[in-house]
Amino acid sequence: MTGTTPSAAAPSHSAGLDTPDTGPHWPAPFAARPVDATVTVPGSKSLTNRYLVLAALADGPSRLRAPLHSRDSALMIEALRQLGATVTEVPGDGAFGPDLEISPISLDYAAMDSAIDCGLAGTVMRFVPPVAALRRGESRFDGDPHARKRPMGTIIEALTGLGVAVSAPDGGTASSLPFTVHGTGEVRGGHLVIDASASSQFVSALLLAGARFTEGLHLEHVGKPVPSLDHINMTVAVLRGVGVAVDDSVPNHWVVSPGPIRAFDQRIEQDLSNAGPFLAAALATRGTVRIPNWPAETTQVGDLWRGILTAMGADVSVERGTLTVTGGPQIKGGAFDETSELAPTVAALCALAAGPSRLTGIAHLRGHETDRLAALVAEITRLGGDAEETADGLIIRPATLHGGVVHSYADHRMATAGAILGLAVPGVEVEDIATTAKTMPDFPQLWEAMLAQGPAADEDTAGGTQH
Repeated sequence: MTGTTPSAAAPSHSAGLDTPDTGPHWPAPFAARPVDATVTVPGSKSLTNRYLVLAALADGPSRLRAPLHSRDSALMIEALRQLGATVTEVPGDGAFGPDLEISPISLDYAAMDSAIDCGLAGTVMRFVPPVAALRRGESRFDGDPHARKRPMGTIIEALTGLGVAVSAPDGGTASSLPFTVHGTGEVRGGHLVIDASASSQFVSALLLAGARFTEGLHLEHVGKPVPSLDHINMTVAVLRGVGVAVDDSVPNHWVVSPGPIRAFDQRIEQDLSNAGPFLAAALATRGTVRIPNWPAETTQVGDLWRGILTAMGADVSVERGTLTVTGGPQIKGGAFDETSELAPTVAALCALAAGPSRLTGIAHLRGHETDRLAALVAEITRLGGDAEETADGLIIRPATLHGGVVHSYADHRMATAGAILGLAVPGVEVEDIATTAKTMPDFPQLWEAMLAQGPAADEDTAGGTQH
């Protein structure tokens, strides 16, 4: 990793954001030439944590091959261990760490009380409480300070609606972290109505555990549209792959039949969302980036990169399983709808684009690791950019950018957005690049290795996408 340099704290540029300067500054590498690199990224966080939950509820031991090893997955592993699962690292052939063998939780014994650290992991704070409700004992949930601000009311209300007792530390009604789930060893299930408009993870959380409910689960959503439906589709596909019957034929209804979850041996796809910053480097430097082993079919939202980057002026192709992206002479702005977790990377490219852009359908990002919409506006503006929030997204206009500090707000995708901007804008520093360990611990090393690859080129042909 490139060395860090101290810098004075800078105030937040947007109301409601936490004081941003919490870590050392990483000088983001400026691309002196077009990147020409082949990059492999670690396993999918979304798939790893879904399969870990299912393995903990399965009818026998399971194995995950090439899983993600990161803060989020480590928090999930420890949470499931707290509930009685056994998770063991074993040698594997993955490039980023060992495989995992998981023995499931025994749900029919009087378990000891447990304390579960959610960190900032949405999958832990939302997926694990329904699992805790299935075993006997009290399970206390808490996390990082900002985790207490993330939307949790829906999952707490859902558990209460299923007859599960959930209490705040003072014994009263809980609406956010911290809270305690009082498990009795079973959840009846049946028809449950929720409002999941704040996060698709509320739906996924209940579906993952629904097969182990006595009557299964008929989950119905009412309210504004559920964001990130691709992640719910991923959950449904994963459930079906381990023998769980799920009927999602009626919009906003999901019916999970009661029954066993089949033990499995599953290889985890690489994280296509985390591939995004590396693919974005091709556009930011007018170079080429190749990602081998791009899946022919996938439930990951990151597969949308192929269409998004094409719309932004890149040449995108998949041949023999390798996705190749080559940047055009300039980055094109445009209209981008429902980019979900890809939005910070898209926004960074839009800040480098030759024309204006509008991102829509991402209001829910205000409830992620930080208020991502406010944070993106604050940090793009900090570098001289022109960005503003709308009711459900962002407007970003061309502007001349300059160096400065991009604050991460303890959000891994804000940190990688800063790294992208640094490719095209000299003098960018990213505060707390280590926050990328949430889903990609080796990001700084992978980023610098990408830039070290490829043939040399004239310095005046790169870094030229800034205005």
